[in-house]
Order: sequence, then structure tokens, then C-alpha cells
Amino acid sequence: MAALQGKLALITGASAPEGIGRAIAMRLAEEGACVVVTDIAQRISVDGVETTRTAMLEDLAEGIRTAGGEALALPLDVTSEDNITEVIQQVTARFGRLDILVNNAGSLAGSDNFLSTTAVQWSASFEVNILGPMMLSQAVIPHMRAQGGGRIINIGSTGSLGAEAGFGAYTAMKHGLVGMTKTLAAEFGPDGILCNTVCPGYIATDMHKAANVRLAGEQGISVADMKRQRYANVALRDAGLPRDVANAVAYLAGPEANYVTGINLPVTGGVPFGI
Repeated sequence: MAALQGKLALITGASAPEGIGRAIAMRLAEEGACVVVTDIAQRISVDGVETTRTAMLEDLAEGIRTAGGEALALPLDVTSEDNITEVIQQVTARFGRLDILVNNAGSLAGSDNFLSTTAVQWSASFEVNILGPMMLSQAVIPHMRAQGGGRIINIGSTGSLGAEAGFGAYTAMKHGLVGMTKTLAAEFGPDGILCNTVCPGYIATDMHKAANVRLAGEQGISVADMKRQRYANVALRDAGLPRDVANAVAYLAGPEANYVTGINLPVTGGVPFGI
């Protein structure tokens, strides 16, 4: 029997074609979970083709259903308390439970040198990286408590564990996310609710690949040379895959992690955490 058979998981920020959220949704579905995949309703361009995040979510959900799983796609703005309440009510009314929350949606707002970042950028980073997971956790915990337990898994980064110049707002918020994780673990452990943070390092998402191309262009070097430069301090000398992060989430969501709460699990290939 699959480890998560009969469980209901909600994943935020799941629309990106090569993103961590999508990989998590697919991995949890493989373990038998019914997955609700969410992301903000937004028009974007993928490889020069105009589409919407909602359409990409539907594509993900359809792929999971085609593979024999159960999935539902819903638009969700994690900065809107009303939208969060609406979605959680819809999910629990339809499925009768909510076992796993993966707070994956994130924002790189304020990723610049400290003196250049503005209060507006810091506020935007706070709303997505801290306030969203907080409001979602508040919305799901009563349901988890009523059913006898659940799992909350927050997606941090190496910026949750150390610091690197030029990512002030992002780093501050990811450190804050770890603090919230530990608070939830301490406060709701007696209710059977486990809360942990997964901290990815360099992961070959579409965003990360685009950054390699951009940085290579700025320095006038090849993408291969850029990758060697970026990964020089990574013990494994390469970026990980979204599925590597998804495997860590699947572990924390499953029965083998029944006695694991309040931890930060690095998925970094051995990258130093900085200061």
C-alpha cells in the first residue's frame, strides 16, 4: 500500500513546469495522496508562449489523474486571507479532511544589496514568504487537530540556515519561516501535528536555469562555465533536481517521519550556508 493512501495534501506555488511545487505534487501523488495544487491566478510567458498559472495547474492535475492519481487544481493567492479561507473551506467540504500542507509558494522580492532594497520590497517578501504560510497554517490547523493530526512542511532554502550578500529580505524571511516552523512544532505537537522545514540549495528549476543563462550573459562566459563557477562550493559540484526536494517532502509527510518535528532538512548537495 502506498505510504500516503487516503491522505489529502495541499501544495502552494505548484504551477511552474520545472518547479519544486510541481515535483512535490507528483511525488506525493505517487505515494497515494490526493493532491490539491494551487498557485496565484496570473498570466505569464513560458518559452515565449503566453499562458496562465491556472492553465499550468490544470495541466499538472490532469497529468496526475492520467497516471491514476487524484488531483484538483485551484487558484490561490497566499497573501489573501479571504482567498485562503475560501479554498480551505472548499477543500475540506469536498474531501472531508486535510492531512498535509506544503507551503512552497515564495518570492524573491528584495533580492538586491541591502541599501538598494525598499520597504515595499520587504513588505512584498514578508507577505508571500511569512504571512502566507502563517495564514494557511492557521486555516488548516483546526482541521488537522479535529482529525487527530497532520503535517505542515515549509519550503525554506539555504537562506534559512545562513546568509549570502545581496539577498537581505529573502534571507530574513526564510529565517523567520524556520522560527515559525519550530513554534508550530512546539505548540501543536501535542495535537499530533508535525511541522518541519525543507531547505533546498541550488535546484535546477526553470527559474534557476534562467538565472544561470542571465548571469553567464552578464559575465560574458558560457553557461557551462557559469555553472562551474556557481557550484564550486557545492560538495557534489552540481545543482539538484526538483524531485530531490520532493523526496525529502515525501519522507516528512509519510509514516517513516512519525517522530520527526521541528527540524530543518537541507537538500543542498553539501553547499555551505554562508555566514
